[in-house]
Amino acid sequence: MATPAPQVTPRNPNAGRIERWRRNLTDGRSRIRERFAERSDPRRSLSAQAKLVDEIVRAVWEDTVPQEDFALIAVGGYGRGVLFPYSDVDVLVLLPGAVDAAQRARLEELVGVLWDVGLEIGHSVRTVEECEAEARRDVTVQTTLLESRLLAGNRRLYACFGKAMQACLDVPYFVKAKLLEQQQRHTRFNDTAYNLEPNIKESPGGLRDLHNILWISRAAGLGGSWLDLARQKILTHEEVRQLKRHERALSELRVRLHYVAGRREDRLLFDFQAAMAAQSGLKDTAAKRASEQLMQRFYTTAKAVQLLNSIVVQNLRARVFPQPKAKPKVLNERFQVRGEHLEVRSAGLFERNPAAILEAFLLWQQHPEIKSLSVSAMRALWHARDRIDAAFRRDRRNRARFMEILRSPPGITHTLRRLNQFGVLGRYLPVFGRIVGQMQHDLFHVYTVDEHILMVLRNLRRFAVPEMSHEYPLCSRLMSEFERPEVLYIAALFHDIAKGRGGDHSTLGMQDARRFGRDHALPAEDTELIVWLVEHHLHMSAVAQKQDLSDAGVVAAFAAKVETERRLVALYLLTVADIRGTSPKVWNAWKAKLLEDLFHATRRLLQPGPESGEHTLNAKQERILAALRAHAIPETAHQRFWKQLDDTYFLRHDEQDIVWHTRLLNYRVKPESPVVKARLSPIGEGLQVMIYGHDDKTLFARSCGFFESIRFSIVEAKVYTTRHGYALDTFQVMDPARATSHYRDLISYIEHELADRLTQTGPLPPPIGGRLSRQLRNFPITPEVHIRPDEKGRDHYLSLVAGDRPGLLYRVARVLVDYDVRVFTAKANTLGERAEDTFLVNGEALSDPRRVVRLESDLIQQLQPRP
Repeated sequence: MATPAPQVTPRNPNAGRIERWRRNLTDGRSRIRERFAERSDPRRSLSAQAKLVDEIVRAVWEDTVPQEDFALIAVGGYGRGVLFPYSDVDVLVLLPGAVDAAQRARLEELVGVLWDVGLEIGHSVRTVEECEAEARRDVTVQTTLLESRLLAGNRRLYACFGKAMQACLDVPYFVKAKLLEQQQRHTRFNDTAYNLEPNIKESPGGLRDLHNILWISRAAGLGGSWLDLARQKILTHEEVRQLKRHERALSELRVRLHYVAGRREDRLLFDFQAAMAAQSGLKDTAAKRASEQLMQRFYTTAKAVQLLNSIVVQNLRARVFPQPKAKPKVLNERFQVRGEHLEVRSAGLFERNPAAILEAFLLWQQHPEIKSLSVSAMRALWHARDRIDAAFRRDRRNRARFMEILRSPPGITHTLRRLNQFGVLGRYLPVFGRIVGQMQHDLFHVYTVDEHILMVLRNLRRFAVPEMSHEYPLCSRLMSEFERPEVLYIAALFHDIAKGRGGDHSTLGMQDARRFGRDHALPAEDTELIVWLVEHHLHMSAVAQKQDLSDAGVVAAFAAKVETERRLVALYLLTVADIRGTSPKVWNAWKAKLLEDLFHATRRLLQPGPESGEHTLNAKQERILAALRAHAIPETAHQRFWKQLDDTYFLRHDEQDIVWHTRLLNYRVKPESPVVKARLSPIGEGLQVMIYGHDDKTLFARSCGFFESIRFSIVEAKVYTTRHGYALDTFQVMDPARATSHYRDLISYIEHELADRLTQTGPLPPPIGGRLSRQLRNFPITPEVHIRPDEKGRDHYLSLVAGDRPGLLYRVARVLVDYDVRVFTAKANTLGERAEDTFLVNGEALSDPRRVVRLESDLIQQLQPRP
């Protein structure tokens, strides 16, 4: 029987050509990258990328689709003749009509070969009629098709396509749609415009704002370049120069980002910032990282682009939608209002009279009907901002106007934001100008310093708005009673103004605040309060979140620092506004309660009176017993349980917690098995978990390990040992990923599973661990551990700083077990990616200096970041 001949797989006839094209693309891209590294010229790089791809796409087209009546068209950014290193290559295959099976196969082969070569192709295959229908239906498609170039194929068909696109273009509709699209994009990306990982392309002030101007201009028949807009008197030649410079800066950043990321990426992620800064030739200084310098350049550029975009868009809108001139309403000899716009009454006003700059913003603030400056006023102000010099700042009229802005609460937030947007605030206050766009790589501030300051000021202003009183009732009440609230606004303006200079920013900021108060003739008492607030703006937060507020000495020391009720109220309001202005994730109900508790306790010391007797231990116990009677607990039922408690328990626990404990434990004072109960936390967020059982040195650690296993964060733990040797521990735990309704579902699970976990014996299980966040990988935090005795010398404070990650508290607890150190209270303060935890501890090891050193070393070892 004959052996069948082996089957031979036909060799791909295109394999050799594909390999050659791929090699040409790779080599060409390498040459472009090398030239960019040498010259940092984004225009040449983007143009060279497009030309390189043009050559390969044409070659593949001619080889696979030798169809003379088809047309291959570059569209979108590729159609503009620019291509970023890893951007998609968008092409349109234009058909004269229906295609047969053979032609369709050729087109499929074209796309397949282009992908094999290494091009990320975004393609569409349409007739002219289909293009027209899609453009009418979707303005995004229409925008893409408006930017087109013929790469290969039928010129006559391409000409028909161009005429059809112009014919279906409804200019007024297109312009309105692009302006609405920009407004929606700005709204969508508003929270990320000045955060620490902005989007170069989509954020306000990004490349898309520049593209939008040219799209509208092209559609309106005003030209497709900056020079065209200058010829049409839409732009001045100075504005053209600035726009080109900003476009180059943003394009250079995006090119570098693509190269560093090795993919199409538009977000300036932490992962790439350091490498991009190094490639830009920037170096770390004592005050600023190189990456911070790079990002400050981006934010400055984005701010300028936003403003120029506003000027040009208003000008384009006026050209496309001409309006009959309404009769102006005269405000004074310098300004008038026409429609919703503030106008200058004579050209060159700001150049002749720079003092009118602040006057314009004050009038804008005082007249709610004004929505914006007119194009001419906006442009004139932008070009005259350099007139704000030392003489301008010394002028009493300007100082008085600036104070009038701060003393006119309605619109103060918007006005200061406008002053910052136009670059006026940083020129009037040069110390503020130094922090515009300044990054904060502390991993819990998610905004630039200037944006954070304005967020804090906004929060203070919200306390004064009656419609917002439901958000923070205590803050709103205190704000409504606070005399001269401009003191708080000025303190907010200066509290972080010295960031990035090196040294203690609070001390440096004090000097700036004192100078401001003197220059602006503030009353001495107001200046001293502002200076004091700037110096101590972090103190209340530190005491509330790191010290034991049940210790009367802690509260007394804080009250001695504050001295007066006005200082206390001001510091409390500034602290709440400051924490809320760092990040949407930092503020929570637990921090709110700690600050409020410290505020009330301190206020009682500063306001001694007849009511102070209400806060004695006996009075507290009487109120607890009254609450128990309301729960139908028999009159003497508490006695057996309370006999096992000392005064420390009553001082360290809230009344409602003691009521809860007593209701659950009065009839089981000596249970054999651990009692675990959970409830929705009274603070309004998270769960409160009570553990009661035979005391064991591993109980706290096992509890921490359990919460780690279910991915819960412990924000506070109160650990107490009764007189008869039982542990009574109360944990406040949270999971930001879960809503309140999910917490309810977990209560039974926690009560059963944690009780079971606490009955286990043997060695403590190893930590589960977890991956470090991107932020911590790129900006690691060096762990710090400090152990110091308390004022009485009986117990010790253990404080630590480290990068936050799952199971951090459990790692610490395991080490403390090894050294037989007992925990009384634990406060886990998480600030974004930064953990600042404080413990009150006791143990024989803490009296031996050598063992303390070893304990600190072992703790640091556990806190070291692990990939």
